[in-house]
Amino acid sequence: MFSWFQLFLDPNTQWILLGCMLLGLSSGVIGCFAYLRKQSLMGDALSHAALPGICITFMLTGSKSILLFLVGAAIAGIIATFGIGYVTRHTRIKQDSALAIVLSVFFGFGIVLLTQIQHSGSGNQSGLDKFLFGQAASMVRSDVITISIICLLLLSVSALLFKEFKLVSFDPGFARGMGYPVAFLEQLIMFLIVIAVVVGIQAVGVVLMAALLITPAVSARYWTDKLGVMIVISGLFGALSGFIGTLISASGNNLPTGPLTVLAATALFVLSLLAAPRRGVISKLLVRASVRNHVRQEENTLQLEQRGEAG
Repeated sequence: MFSWFQLFLDPNTQWILLGCMLLGLSSGVIGCFAYLRKQSLMGDALSHAALPGICITFMLTGSKSILLFLVGAAIAGIIATFGIGYVTRHTRIKQDSALAIVLSVFFGFGIVLLTQIQHSGSGNQSGLDKFLFGQAASMVRSDVITISIICLLLLSVSALLFKEFKLVSFDPGFARGMGYPVAFLEQLIMFLIVIAVVVGIQAVGVVLMAALLITPAVSARYWTDKLGVMIVISGLFGALSGFIGTLISASGNNLPTGPLTVLAATALFVLSLLAAPRRGVISKLLVRASVRNHVRQEENTLQLEQRGEAG
């Protein structure tokens, strides 16, 4: 316990802890809308699509500024978003196939650029390969401040447009009939997903970012039927995942924070799957056992009544 208390006194651990918790919080909130709109794989596609944006930014600027990387990754993610929409609307290819195409093309292009950078003069010092699996330990105070501002922006937009996002997520046809700009709202949700994915890449990497985006939302769905409560629970699960992942990583040697954060989110999902009050496996087993016992008691009562009548 004393060693854990000492970890919290370390300034570097404090910044990493704050950054990971904010990333988990914002990812959990935005991930709810992606999950409800059946776009769970969108986060995976956009996180992979962000890699060439990061590489091109480094090639143009020669800087490893997290803010510049965020801008480059966001531009690449937005291009990928419009690409998916264009392929879906103007061809017979469905969205899941369009996601696979965009994911493969962008990620392949990003790997080519990454290889080129690693073999260039400054490639060995670029460290861009860390964005594949994340390196939360590299976050410093300026990075966390940038992440904090972006996360606050994501949460503010989600809170201000909660009613509109809720309507578009559940019934876009009704929203269109009510006069809401459905196309704009859908693109705005996609843009928020892009930002959430991009800001989380440094911590968990392009490979695991989709898990951090969707897993807290799926876990929260087991606990409630109300979207507002689901968003709060999902954000708490995301923040708790970041806290647990950072704590375990800081207490061991060479333990990666990003994968541990995803594993913590998975553990919360398993807990929700088993122990949720109404949808959990244990709850369903108890209900079935109760119903089975009730039926058995009724059968026994009926048999006793029949024997009494026969006697």
